[in-house]
Amino acid sequence: MILVDEPRWPARGRLWSHLVSDVAYEELHVFAEMLGVPRRGFDRDHYDIPESRFAMALWLGAALVPSRDLPVRLRAAGLRRPKHLNRRAS
Repeated sequence: MILVDEPRWPARGRLWSHLVSDVAYEELHVFAEMLGVPRRGFDRDHYDIPESRFAMALWLGAALVPSRDLPVRLRAAGLRRPKHLNRRAS
C-alpha cells in the first residue's frame, strides 16, 4: 500500500510530504513515476514530494497516515533504511 503524510516539512521554500510503500520499493517507484516525481526524490526508503503533488497522490490512491506511522509501517514491512546504515566508515 502506498502511504503519504501531510505536507509539513519545510525545505527550499516549500512544504514536503513523505511517500512510502509498506509492500515493496518497486511499488513505490511505479507510483512515484505515475505521480511525476523524479527518481532523485527517492531518499533511502521514501520519496519527498512537494505539497503541489500531495492532492494528486491521494487521488491516485495513496492513503493519508500520520507522520509517526510511516517509520513504524516501514519497519514492520522490513523496508526501513535508517540514515546510520548509509554512513561510510571513516
